[in-house]
Amino acid sequence: MRRPSAFDRLGFAQTVQLACNEIRTLYQADAIPWVVGYSGGKDSSATLQLVWLAIQKLPPAERTKPIHVISTDTLVEQPLVARWVDTSLDRMREAARTQNMPIQPHKLTPEIASSFWVNLIGRGYPAPNNKFRWCTERLKIHPSNKFIRSVVQKYGEAILVLGSRKAESQRRAASIERHAAKRVRERLTVNASLPNSLVYTPIEDWNNDDVWLFLMQVKNPWGHDNKSLLGMYQGATEGGECPLVVDSSTPSCGSSRFGCWVCTVVDKDRSMEAMIKNDEEKVWMTPLLELRNELDQPDRDKRDFRRMSGHVQLFHDRTVPGPYTKEAREHWLRRVLEAQEGIRREGPEDFRQIQLISLDELNEIRRIWLHEKHEFDDSLPRIFEEVTGSPFPTPRDDGTALQADDWELLREVCEEDPVLFDLQVKLLGVEQKFRGMTRRVGVLDALEKCLKAAIFENEEDAVRVLTERERTLKRLQDREWEEEGRRMVLFREE
Repeated sequence: MRRPSAFDRLGFAQTVQLACNEIRTLYQADAIPWVVGYSGGKDSSATLQLVWLAIQKLPPAERTKPIHVISTDTLVEQPLVARWVDTSLDRMREAARTQNMPIQPHKLTPEIASSFWVNLIGRGYPAPNNKFRWCTERLKIHPSNKFIRSVVQKYGEAILVLGSRKAESQRRAASIERHAAKRVRERLTVNASLPNSLVYTPIEDWNNDDVWLFLMQVKNPWGHDNKSLLGMYQGATEGGECPLVVDSSTPSCGSSRFGCWVCTVVDKDRSMEAMIKNDEEKVWMTPLLELRNELDQPDRDKRDFRRMSGHVQLFHDRTVPGPYTKEAREHWLRRVLEAQEGIRREGPEDFRQIQLISLDELNEIRRIWLHEKHEFDDSLPRIFEEVTGSPFPTPRDDGTALQADDWELLREVCEEDPVLFDLQVKLLGVEQKFRGMTRRVGVLDALEKCLKAAIFENEEDAVRVLTERERTLKRLQDREWEEEGRRMVLFREE
């Protein structure tokens, strides 16, 4: 069955012309700057291309306000798409200069402390899933919102131009219809998550075929090749793209074709699987797919039975697993470095210097391991050298007097008792943290927290003790209710 097209009523040329007229009218209606979300996919490309063509028709003197084009790089983007977007932004920047366009491209990235690998390998956050999707906000929402807020702070308001379409999904269609009912003026909707910002969606009524027809029929104004974009889509089996995410209601990369290569929110990365299967020149991406699939496996055996705070929580007579253990975090670090080295050896020339994990991220992970988790054996440089064959380029920050030899000595003293060893490491970490302070306020609370986290020998012991504790509390509560009932009966008899 043929899907309704936005071009049915007026035809392709006139519909595009009317869209450009609307864009020019809105652009000239006020002094509010625009922020266009650009992911490099088909929808955002079509949206930006419409905006560019519309503003290009204005005399240079009337191109009065800036149009910021923002693209969020999560630092774990699918490498081919990341390279495509970088090249597009470079060409966009040059074309805007030569054509005297008020378009300013920006590549946004999360803060190093919020990056995927710093949280997973450094802090031990488990691979994201639908119940604990910690990645979207840190990697996509925060960088985008930070930039938009800076524009609002400077100009008082901002208009977000997004490539959202009703045909993307029923959820997206319902969201657009819901917001359309709250439009403050024609075609502009208040953004509930970002104060003083409005949203404009110029292709919301287009279907997939409309988008591709436009991209194939109209030349890209900043000189990028739309046919190569089509080729990337043809290399995979299912549609969609990773949109600019500005709030938690926006679909994340989880169900999209082009998104984070580490995404474990979906069952499979069918796009990467298809690319590797359909094109021998893309077999070099196999280490990425293997690592992504390994991250997606059940990981209870890789996680501490205690939560990040050290507390133990029961659910249906089992502990709720906490962060990755030290051994698991070291394993993931080794796997990422191995995948990176494999691509540098076997990949195409353009990817021989690929960075799956940056030096800044490695330094932050090392800092967390040393100074927050108190793992003074400092294993990161050793793992780095074992995998890459090169010494770790950053010298150790000697903020702690404890060294790897001390780690091994402490292990011997504890006679390989993992609970005792872990307790001693944490106690030494507290001492190191409070060393040199004139007033050691909080040191006793910190020591008590360490002791409470070490009261269980293992997960089975924790389940046994906490289950018995819950039963005891329940018996006491039942007795209290019985006593209260007896007192009420006596009171009524009197």
